[in-house]
Amino acid sequence: MAKGSSFVAIYLVLFGALMVTEAQTCNIFELSSCYSAITSSQPPSSTCCTELKEQQPCLCQYLNNPLVKPYLGSPRAQGVFQTCGVPFPNCN
Repeated sequence: MAKGSSFVAIYLVLFGALMVTEAQTCNIFELSSCYSAITSSQPPSSTCCTELKEQQPCLCQYLNNPLVKPYLGSPRAQGVFQTCGVPFPNCN
């Protein structure tokens, strides 16, 4: 019985991790709260920083998009990254 219980526990942990991974979706609109900070001299809001950190795994995907790159690759955007404590991605 202990082995069966261990298997169920491991399955639930792995399934839970999979669900968390699937919950992370790359959606550029999640960064809409950063738009004014990137396009003007306004400092980023706490919402912007939170969303930037949540979308961090997606940043290279965004930077590889020719429509988004001028915004996220700009010096102002790099300043937003720095202010929010998010390292600017090194996308190859």
